[in-house]
This record gives sequence, C-alpha cells and structure tokens, in this order.
Amino acid sequence: MIRLRAAIGLGLVILALAACGRSDPTLLNLRADGEGPDEFGVLPSRPLEMPADLTTLPPPAPGTANRADPDPEAELAEALGGNVDRAQSGSQSLVSHVTRYGVAQDIRATLAAEDLEFRRRNDGRLLERVAAVNVYHRAYRVMSLDRYAELERLRAAGIWTPAAPPADLPRDN
Repeated sequence: MIRLRAAIGLGLVILALAACGRSDPTLLNLRADGEGPDEFGVLPSRPLEMPADLTTLPPPAPGTANRADPDPEAELAEALGGNVDRAQSGSQSLVSHVTRYGVAQDIRATLAAEDLEFRRRNDGRLLERVAAVNVYHRAYRVMSLDRYAELERLRAAGIWTPAAPPADLPRDN
C-alpha cells in the first residue's frame, strides 16, 4: 500500500513538472543554435577599391553609406539601363507624401515610454515575476493579428494575396 502511494505521489510530481513546460514560441531568444555561420553577419559587399586621389573621398559622416556597401536599388536600375539618380530619388516622393501631415520628431521616445507603461501594467502575476516567466505573448495578445481572418477578409474584398501556410502546420519548437 505504501509503495502504491509513493508511486502515485511520484507520478503526480512528474505530471506537475511536465505541466510547467514551455509552449510559447522561442522567437524572443535570439541566439545561434548551431556551429554554422550567422546568416545576418555575412553580407555581400563590393570589393574594396583604392581611389586614384584620396583627396576626392568625402569625409566620414555618421549615417552615410560606405562606398563598399551594396545598394540593390541603384545596382538594379543600372543593370536594367535606367537612371540611377532617378531611381534613388523616387522614394523621396513617397516619403514626402507620407509625411505631408507632419512627423513627430520624438516618436521613438514616445513609443518607448508608452510601451514601457503598457508592459508595467501587464507585467505578469506575482509568481511569474518571481520565476522570471516571459509574459510577452500574453501581454500583447490583444494587439496580434489573426492572419487567416485577415487573409479571408482581403480575398473577399478582391485583393490579391499570396498563399498562406496551412493552419495545421506542425510547430518546430
């Protein structure tokens, strides 16, 4: 009888520990899983060149592009026989149209303050805070988009959409 109780107790302990497992996606854990290269650390770039006259080089300035950095839009325009200057200035009209009502200069600071306040209001229960449980997905659940409902809404409106993955796709985490 004592062995049966011990076995039942041990089984309950194992079940309780199994219930504590993670079911949230691990997207917030940004780390390399293997020994291979970091895909984001390897960037294709042009070969380095030594200019004929070093005085013609522009002075270094923060935020400016490196001469060896890739510029896909300009390279595409050049490859297709277009005007590189016109291709690069084409996005300026888009920026002008989007900012026609003004731009909040401190938008990053404002969003950071609002997000900090939101996270403080949704920082988890006492035991979650003590155990350092990540409550990110639960806190932001109300802001998440149901991709399949949105896909159906767009298709019903006649808007072309690319194919979506099946809803019953197995998770790999």
